Amino acid sequence: MGPNVLFRMRVTVQNQNLCIEALYFIYSAMEDELERNKDHPYIAPIYFPTELYRREALAQDLQYFYGVDWEKQKDSTTLWVKRIHEVGKKDPGMLVAHCYVRYIGDLSGGHMLNNVAKKVLRLPATGEGLRFYQFEGITSHKGFKQLYRSKLNEVDVEMETKLSIVDEAIRAYDYSLLVSERARCLCRRERHLPQPHTQSAGCCRPGCHPCWLHSVVFSESSLREELGVVSLQMEPSCINLVLALY
Repeated sequence: MGPNVLFRMRVTVQNQNLCIEALYFIYSAMEDELERNKDHPYIAPIYFPTELYRREALAQDLQYFYGVDWEKQKDSTTLWVKRIHEVGKKDPGMLVAHCYVRYIGDLSGGHMLNNVAKKVLRLPATGEGLRFYQFEGITSHKGFKQLYRSKLNEVDVEMETKLSIVDEAIRAYDYSLLVSERARCLCRRERHLPQPHTQSAGCCRPGCHPCWLHSVVFSESSLREELGVVSLQMEPSCINLVLALY
């Protein structure tokens, strides 16, 4: 999916708000569980709160769009949030899957989506309303992703556990599709928009050094086989919610 596709899509403040709301609750759950389990042998190597945590940034974006009453927004991601808390309490190692799917996806496509939203929504050049995309603690997205994957590869994980984490990552991706579908339905109901098609960019770019989790979960053929996805579809309202699998 190239930038031209995104620029042809209609993006509104209301659509942006819908995405930010969903992401706020997802990241709040994920980061609560990361704090609870930060000393777990699978979590500790990829515990980067300063560099990665998104809850505060999303709260700032919500306050920009909604004002001081932003905390009155309701959680529309109950299934995903419930699952994150469930694995955080019962099987913390599975949090690796949710973290990888979300954070690596954000670092992969966030810069492009930031530029699209800023231009289409005419948001301030100073960054208000788009804090979610700004990883101020990371100077090189590519370099940090390589570091993250190398840390993940250093974890001593048995094959059976790896397969379980892969299954959980596919589940996390499936949840992201469900959240996207909800946003798509809401916006189609309001504007009666047709559904544009977009390609899944599952393979790594040249020079990318994937870890064992990336090579399975972010494989286009693997995702399509596991999830039964014939073609991934994206509405302008779901730009933030469909993972940027580049």
